[in-house]
Amino acid sequence: MAKYAKWLGGTLGWAFGGPVGALLGFALGTIYDNASGDTLVWGEPQSDPRYSTRTTRTTTGDFEASLLILTAAVMKADNSVKKSELEFVKRFLIGQFGEAKAREQLLILREILKKPIEIRQVSSQIRMFMDHSSRLQLMHYLFQLANSDKEMHGNEIDILTRIGSYLGISKKDFMSIKAMFVIENKESVYQILEISSSATNDEVKTAYRKMAVKYHPDKVSHLGPEHQKAANEKFQNLAQAYERIKKERGMK
Repeated sequence: MAKYAKWLGGTLGWAFGGPVGALLGFALGTIYDNASGDTLVWGEPQSDPRYSTRTTRTTTGDFEASLLILTAAVMKADNSVKKSELEFVKRFLIGQFGEAKAREQLLILREILKKPIEIRQVSSQIRMFMDHSSRLQLMHYLFQLANSDKEMHGNEIDILTRIGSYLGISKKDFMSIKAMFVIENKESVYQILEISSSATNDEVKTAYRKMAVKYHPDKVSHLGPEHQKAANEKFQNLAQAYERIKKERGMK
């Protein structure tokens, strides 16, 4: 159990209360039981995500806990867990945290997948305590997961839309991230910058500067350097959209 001790410590902050804590408690308790044969009795988790003793600072542990739970929700969206999704999650976790920590997180994810997930309750807790930039980064990761088989299914879009709404992500922010993965029409590249194709060149430039600030990897530096790699990809998608628009318009 020692290797999972950090999940029970203060580094998890607010994430070990409320519905998020209930799911983590189940997963860690099951792992402990399977490893030792002993029964671990968990304290009753707080049902109210506003549990006043939790810190409002989003730590790396909080982000990872939220990522694992919503990963499970998206993976179960079509009532089956695809090999491509498992491979994506494995590569992501190894790339971000190394093989040892990735193995621990995959064990926790396996147990979370066995439980029903109340999307609204979990997302509401995350919304209450997690800063906006971290929620945007979490949403971007979930789109990457859903697109791991290079095809976005309707039920996946539906659950991502619901999660985005419950997380308090605005429609413009959601459509910006969605447009990085789903190209529906010529407006999609403009949606990444949260503008329409009727915007003037000056408006395009202003929008890019605004989005560059919003999506800058430094916005999630408090989550630790391992998360900035993923944030860089989102930032690069933004830059690519801007360059495409400039090329189409002949802008300098």
